[in-house]
Order: sequence, then structure tokens, then C-alpha cells
Amino acid sequence: MTLKDITREVDGRMQKSLESVVSELAKVRTGKASPALLDSIRVDYYGSPTSLNQVAQVGAPEVRLLTVEPYERNMMGAIEKAIRTSDLGLNPTNDGQRIRILIPALTEERRKDYVKLVRRFGEEGRVA
Repeated sequence: MTLKDITREVDGRMQKSLESVVSELAKVRTGKASPALLDSIRVDYYGSPTSLNQVAQVGAPEVRLLTVEPYERNMMGAIEKAIRTSDLGLNPTNDGQRIRILIPALTEERRKDYVKLVRRFGEEGRVA
């Protein structure tokens, strides 16, 4: 194996680690609504766990509001249940057409928890 091959392999691994850290950081809830916040949610789609963004369109029309518009209206209940039972602590409301999720303001204690979480993600990225 030549030095060029080793460098190429190491660059590839570092790039994957960086992409992993960036995707994890995108999921961290800040005071601002981001559609990436819901990327980890899985919905029961006809018996198979499916990513939320594959069964619905997620948008952020306002700074602290997310909207979820399912491609099929009969999925509203399953999507709402998946969001409510996730560990994100969000409370969706259903108006019949779309699901609205108001992102609450962060408390001091929750901010400190997020700082610890972000530091952990950074350290895991460095180790990887």
C-alpha cells in the first residue's frame, strides 16, 4: 500500500466522521425550527418503519413552527403518534390538513443539557 492509498483511505474515513457529526448536530433542538429535527422519526407505514420525510413533506414556515403535510391523509394519525412518542418532547397539533409543531423556547437547564450533548458529539467525532 502506498502513501497515496493510505492518505485517500484516511481522507474518506475523516469525511464520513465529519458528515456523521454534522448530521447529529442538525438534530439538536435549538430555539429555531429546523426540518432536520424530525429526520430521526420513523412512522409505521403499512407495517414497515419508514422515515418521516418519505411519507410527508416537512417545512419550517416560521422561526418556531414546523409543519408536516402527509402525502396520504390516512397517515395523519400515525405521523402524529410517532412525533408525540419520540424523545424530542414535541407536542403536535392536527388541523385535518397538516400537523403543526410549535417549538417551545429552551429553558436554562435544557440548554446546559444540549451543551453536554454537543460536546459529546464533538468528542465522538474526534475519536472516530
